[in-house]
Amino acid sequence: QVQLVESGGGLVQAGGSLRLSCAASGRTFSTYSMGWFCQAPGKERAFVAVISSSGVRTRYADSVQGRFTISRDNAKNTVYLQMNNLKPEDTAVYYCAADRQGTLLSTQAAYDYWGQGTQVTVSS
Repeated sequence: QVQLVESGGGLVQAGGSLRLSCAASGRTFSTYSMGWFCQAPGKERAFVAVISSSGVRTRYADSVQGRFTISRDNAKNTVYLQMNNLKPEDTAVYYCAADRQGTLLSTQAAYDYWGQGTQVTVSS
């Protein structure tokens, strides 16, 4: 079993930046691909970004391409989401998730473990 704990959310003005972190328990973190999803009020959870187990490959949702960067530190069992040029529409709860199969899929069903989420609020 893997436990994921997100941190780094908060309130920021439009155009600002935040860096989210997701700390994972267990010794198999380096074999999982890791994803970030977000859920805005009244909306379904949506894919944001995913990174391969080695950190070499990444994939982003069109809405965040060029503004967000996903990265990982396997020595620290942590994945990050650097969010720049934030917009009010980025306001959501952000979740990290682990995929044991190591795919780069954007579908929620591909992910086996989920964190509890961290709130990001962007004011205009």
